[in-house]
Amino acid sequence: MGQGPLSGLKIVEFAGIGPGPFCGMLLSDLGADVVRIDRKGPGRASPANVTARGRRSVALDLKSPAAIETCLKLMERADAAFEGFRPGVMERLGLGPDVALKRNPKLVYGRMTGWGQFGPLAQAAGHDMNYIALTGALHAIGTEDKPVPPLNLVGDFGGGALYLAFGLLAGVIHARETGRGQVVDCAMTDGAASLMAMFYGFKAQGIWNGQRRANMLDGGAHYYDTYQCRDGKWVSIGSIEPQFYALLLEKTGVNDPEFSKQMDRTAWPSLREKLAHIIAQKTRDEWSELMEGTDVCFAPVLDLDEAPKHPHNVARETFVEVEGVVQPAPAPRFSVTPGAIQGPPPANGAHDAEALTDWGFSAAELDELKGAGALA
Repeated sequence: MGQGPLSGLKIVEFAGIGPGPFCGMLLSDLGADVVRIDRKGPGRASPANVTARGRRSVALDLKSPAAIETCLKLMERADAAFEGFRPGVMERLGLGPDVALKRNPKLVYGRMTGWGQFGPLAQAAGHDMNYIALTGALHAIGTEDKPVPPLNLVGDFGGGALYLAFGLLAGVIHARETGRGQVVDCAMTDGAASLMAMFYGFKAQGIWNGQRRANMLDGGAHYYDTYQCRDGKWVSIGSIEPQFYALLLEKTGVNDPEFSKQMDRTAWPSLREKLAHIIAQKTRDEWSELMEGTDVCFAPVLDLDEAPKHPHNVARETFVEVEGVVQPAPAPRFSVTPGAIQGPPPANGAHDAEALTDWGFSAAELDELKGAGALA
């Protein structure tokens, strides 16, 4: 399998949606051998299913005792496993952490949910927006009129998948040092709350209030916001530090003395309106020519077609193309053990024999599984 920094790490992923697949993608991109357990049945492989890339799929009928035993045998051989079902589902299948850890005491068992494994909401349905709403994050993001969901980046992927990957790897380090595995309860509410640490600190210092677009980093400050250009496209300006702000005024030709009130919150609305009028006089490309690459802290706001073609992203190969689908390359980067996409998204059961054989199953065991109808 892969040659990245996680080469040799063996992970069992129970197929799910959203943050689970994204976590599996991150681990696979960095070299882990991730075997995904899919439900037996038809499952098309689409190159556009980017977060499913790089794994091998084993399709099992989880109603079959033989399939359940196969999952447990895989977890016996794994460093870590993770699932994203509501609390109690894996226990009802006979695949809960108590059973798995008896079979493999060094296993790190990751559990990805929105609300967590316990608490009043643990059994309730929800989505990213609901989870971040409970943490204060959603309230802080949006316009003066309403909170606006920031895609599903803060809950699913930031507060969920990244914290799960971080937790699994921390657990593996501990298990290798002590021989003791454990359960990682990864709730998106916990992760999203953790991501808000700086803002809770700002609130305690009295420099963050509860009104949207009234603070330094939420679009309230004229020097940290997005602006529409003459051609209808947008630019981002983040000139927080005094020297960067001075350069912004120089590049935009501002000589209005009111702009000296950079940190006067009462002046922000009028200064934002004035700066918007100035930015609207040129196209996005014209502003890029003037400010990109300078210490203004500037970047054009690119759409998903434009971003992969930007010279900086091209130079760093930030995006790659796999089977005709443009997608982000593995991140972060390693000087000695670079990550790599290990393959396109697999169809359900595409690697039944290959993956199970690599993980130590004999030909006789495979025949038994097929005979029992547990394996596709």
